[in-house]
Amino acid sequence: MTNGNSDRDVDLTLGQPARGEVARAEQAEGIGTGQEDASIYDELPDAPPKQGIRLSWIGWLATGIVAFWVIIAVVGPYIAPYHEAAFIEDDLAGNPIDDPTFMTPNEQTWLGTDYLGRDIFSRIVWGARTTIGISFAATTLAYVIGIILGIGTAVSGGWMDTIISRINDAILSFPSIMLGLIVIAAFGSSIPLLIVLAGIIYASSVFRISRALGQDIMVQDFVEAAKARGEGLWWIITREVLPNAAMPLATDFGLRLVFIILFISSLSFLGLGVQPPISDWGSMVRENLQGLGYGSIAPIMPAIAIATLTISINLIVDDISAQAGGGLAKKMV
Repeated sequence: MTNGNSDRDVDLTLGQPARGEVARAEQAEGIGTGQEDASIYDELPDAPPKQGIRLSWIGWLATGIVAFWVIIAVVGPYIAPYHEAAFIEDDLAGNPIDDPTFMTPNEQTWLGTDYLGRDIFSRIVWGARTTIGISFAATTLAYVIGIILGIGTAVSGGWMDTIISRINDAILSFPSIMLGLIVIAAFGSSIPLLIVLAGIIYASSVFRISRALGQDIMVQDFVEAAKARGEGLWWIITREVLPNAAMPLATDFGLRLVFIILFISSLSFLGLGVQPPISDWGSMVRENLQGLGYGSIAPIMPAIAIATLTISINLIVDDISAQAGGGLAKKMV
């Protein structure tokens, strides 16, 4: 028997309260409302906090050397005593020089001259812009290609991951120098070609590390929590994957920069890299090797420039990896 008010109905058979009373009780306890949904996410893990870069005194010393060469690359042509292609024909008094080739260091030429009588100091300063500029541009291109493809395949998976990974394995199977020689022999050597060539060759290595990092991050609890919240794929990539992969990728950037510097210098040493009269550290070593028989330091100084820059970058990478417990070094291959 009913009294016409459904909110006050009671199931006499089961002895349960009416629906209205249940709803009011749930509302009082926060059940069935947005409060319950919000409280669920309080239990889900957040992404790990971002850590700053800590360096030892060796790392800071290496950073200073790298910063020195970067500054030289920027302002070098403005402070060089001579143009990179200028020949030393007269001394400071204006008297003609009989043989300006492989001159020893003096007041006029601080590091001596090369096999054509050009100032070694000026060419090293000018060559810093060429060597570092080409290498940095190629490394940036490699990272743009590698990160887009690596993170994209790690997130999407499936047939796209399989196809791109197999193509990447094919590129990695070729020695970088051999592949560079084949391309340059076919198309000739120019600075834009060197940048694109080095960028594509070393993008394969960047693809591998970024794909590995992406796959590792995508199975973490904080990514699963983001998926449970209903976050979109683009949000997960930009807010979860890339920020947590930034430190390993930034550290690996330095390592790839070293490889590309040595790659460009090796091509120049073989005569297939930067072409004369543009100065480049690798080509300077090759051009002046005969100067060793005359006691000249012309081939030694550009080699020292390459060594100090690459070793310093390696020290910074090793220092950052050591501060991170060595975990970064295991992924940077």
